Parts: sequence; structure tokens; C-alpha cells
Amino acid sequence: MTLDLECVDRLYLNAYVPNLQVGGQVERFCKDHLGLPIASPAIIHPIGNRFRREVDAFAKAHGVPILHLKKPDRSRWDDRKVDHVRPYFERAEKARRYGVAAIVAAQEFQWVFSATKKTGSGSGVWFDWHKEERRVGTFYFYICDPDFGLGSTYFPYPAKVWLNGHEWAKRQARRARLSFTELANGFASCSKPDRVQAICDAFGPQDVQGFFDRWIGVVPAPFGETERRAGYFWELSMRQVEVSRTLVFDDPRRARSFFEALVQDNVGVGRPHKVHAVFGRDRRGRTTAMPFSTRIFSPGTEVSIDVHYKHSKVKQYLKEGRAYRIETVVNKPADLRLLSRICHLGELVEKAREVNRRVLMIERAGQGCAIGSALFERIHQPYKREGQRTGALRFGDPRAMALAGALCCVVHAVGGFTNKSLRGLVAGLLGSDYSVHQMTYDLRRLRLHGLITRVEHTNTYVLTAKGIRTAVFFTKVHDRVLRPLISAAHVPPAPPELRRALVTIERVVADYVVNARLGLAA
Repeated sequence: MTLDLECVDRLYLNAYVPNLQVGGQVERFCKDHLGLPIASPAIIHPIGNRFRREVDAFAKAHGVPILHLKKPDRSRWDDRKVDHVRPYFERAEKARRYGVAAIVAAQEFQWVFSATKKTGSGSGVWFDWHKEERRVGTFYFYICDPDFGLGSTYFPYPAKVWLNGHEWAKRQARRARLSFTELANGFASCSKPDRVQAICDAFGPQDVQGFFDRWIGVVPAPFGETERRAGYFWELSMRQVEVSRTLVFDDPRRARSFFEALVQDNVGVGRPHKVHAVFGRDRRGRTTAMPFSTRIFSPGTEVSIDVHYKHSKVKQYLKEGRAYRIETVVNKPADLRLLSRICHLGELVEKAREVNRRVLMIERAGQGCAIGSALFERIHQPYKREGQRTGALRFGDPRAMALAGALCCVVHAVGGFTNKSLRGLVAGLLGSDYSVHQMTYDLRRLRLHGLITRVEHTNTYVLTAKGIRTAVFFTKVHDRVLRPLISAAHVPPAPPELRRALVTIERVVADYVVNARLGLAA
């Protein structure tokens, strides 16, 4: 391994107006801010029309092309937009012409306000405002910074921002005159890794907010300084944050052999939600329209491991065949017990990095999990700690083995585990009823043996380093050594040499039993 780098990768942010989220706030906007007696859609539509006119005028004044795309499906993001814009963006980047490189006009599904006309018993008329999902006009401003964002033309004008932490770090490294070679969306090598890591660590909410404030004043926007002073302006929240750790190898062969061993090891032990390989080319070498999935690992195949946790997930894959990347993708900050406002980005990044580290710790244990005889003997005996006595965890006991197998799941590295979440896994491996009280007793056994620890002020537990090694050791020895050896003498797929050796051992042991007079009595 030649480089180990942690960095924020892609960020997908929502820009929303906190004071325009419910119908009552819309009425206050119309009456208090605009000074009109009725909160009618007729008041709102001119703002959107003015915004569209300003976008057209901005494009003509700055020579920016507006690309009109066909209606997409209901997916949140369509990568084809990037393909259409890339030539304009690359020309602007090459000429060092910073600003809006291109604008894409599209139709997207958004949650927007709609109004229903109401009438009272007299002549009174009012409008009931509510949110609904509708296809509305949107503008994508591709900004050579090198980040981009989105603005909607429909009230309350939600905006979205896409940023890339790796691209930001590369620009900072160039300004600091640090030499490096690029990896697609990352670093392949650098002369001073410590300084590059310091740059990645410095990326924070102030950089994201600075980008938004800088460009929202340049591109046309439905709200201006008057709305900002009145409290009707956008605030940023995190919708999706990818926090990555990249390990670059000195030889692509090492990277691939390592990752294939990791995939094979985790299918039975880590129990990921998905292990798949994706082909990017067909047999004639032409790029295919749709990817294909397969179980065969071959050169040119992209292999990945996905582990899901609530709305978020951990991805592991090879980058350009030479670097191993692990990414914690947080689609909802509440999964990590955090709020969504951009000011909490630093806390989220630190927690996501801890997830990456715990996953790597589990996988390292899987590559060499033998435990010392002292630890093995201790957990096989009743143990007294903190003035409390607990039972043993004996290898081969069905309940202890099911418990070890459940603890091996990589998903525990994300948010830990509770009585409820672990109990379902143990019951599935045990194949019988497993009560809450049994789980409570087992958690106490694990904690007093030092195999797990409880997160302070919560009912959540995480594995210790000894706990990880013990769980993986128990599972591997039982499932991959003893069980295959016991059945190898009678299972044809076992190697012939192993079957012959086991038959010899069985015959010699049987002779010893007979000579010791241990056979069945007549």
C-alpha cells in the first residue's frame, strides 16, 4: 500500500427556505411580506415567470448555452445531463474561465406548494395551501468551480447543490504547489501525503456555505436581498454525503487479489446485502447501454460489496483496478443520530470515518483472526468482573456459535447493535426461539468478557477488537475448518488426498478404541 487517504467525496445538499414549509407560512409570506390581502396562486406565479425571464437574459448576456433535455423518469438524478454538459465544462476549465459553463432546462419531480380555492357560507374566498409532488421546470447551473447546483422555477423554489470534496482537495493541493497524480475522483499518489490529508481534513461546512453564497449572488434567483432581510432565504441541509477512505496499492495485481479475497471472505462471514460484478463492455469491446451482473470475477469487471443500514450504506470497490475504496454513504443524517443542517457536516464526517475504520478493523480481523490460548481459555470459563459473575462462552455450543456468527455481520460497524437488532440475527442462525431475556443474558456475558462495550448514554453496543477477533475465529474455525473436515471423508468434492488421509485417521482411531475396550458392550 502506497497511499492511505480519507476525504469527503460527493455531497448532495438541499437548499430550502425554513419559513416556507407549511401552508400557514405561505399565507404570512403573501400577507406580511408582499402586503397582499389574499394568499392566491395568482400572486406567486409572476415570481416564477420573472425568474425564467431572468435566466434567459442571463444566458444571452454571458453567452451561456441553455440545453433542453427530454422528460426523464422519476429518478432523482440523471447522469446523462453530465454527458451533455461535459464538453462545455471542459472548454471552460481549459480556458480558466470560471463561472456558469452551461445551463440545462429540464422537467423534474419536486415537492411544491399547490392551492385549492375555498369559499365560505358568505362571499369570503381563501386558498388552502398544501404540498404535492409535481413535474415542474428546473434549471441546472453547471458552474466551473468545479461544482454545480440546481434551482427550481416553482414555489417555494427548492434548490439543490452537488459538490465534490476530492475535486476541492485537488485544487487546494495545486495552490499549495504539491505534486500528485490523479485517480478518477481521488488521488493516486502524492509527494507529501500528510499535507494532502491535512487539506482533506480542512474541508468543512464553511467551504460548502461559501460556495453557495458566492454563486447564488451570481446566477438568477427567485429571491433577492429583500427576501433575505425578511427571513425568506435558503439554508443548506445534507441530503447525501459520501465519506471515503482510499488505499492505493503499488501494483494492480495486489489490489485485485486483495479485494477478491475480501469478497470471498465476507460472503459467509460479513454477510453483506449485495456482492455483484458489473461488466462495462460487451464481448466486441463496445460500451453497452445497460450493465450486466455476474458472479464471475474477471479482468475488466467492477466488483463491489454493499452493506445497508437504515437509509444509508457502506460501499467497497476497486478504483481503476489499483485502489481499494470504502465509502460510507449517509442518505439521512438521523441514521447516525445527527441533524441535517450543514453546520453538522464536521460531526457527520467524523462519524462516517469511524464507520470506515470499524469496517476495516473487522476485515483485517478476518484475514488473520487466530486468538491467543489465554483468551480462548478465559472465555471458556465462568468469569468475574466488576464484582459480577458471568457464564462461559464455549466453542461448539450452538447458542455461542449462533451468537458469534451474528456478531460477525459488517453492518454492526455502522451503528452498533441493540438487543432487538442482534436478537433477530441470532434467532435466524440458531433456528429456534430466542427470547429477549436470553439476549439480555448473552449481552451481559459478552460485556463482562470484554468482547463488547456499551455506547455511553445509549442501549447500543459495539464490538471491541478482542470481540471481533473472537467472533470471526469461532465462526471460521467452525464453518470453514471443522465442518468441512468432518464431512470431507464422505463428500466427493473434497480433494482425494484429504479423503484418503481422513479414512486412515478414522481407521487408526477405531483401532485404538477397540484396543482400549471402549466399544459398545455386548
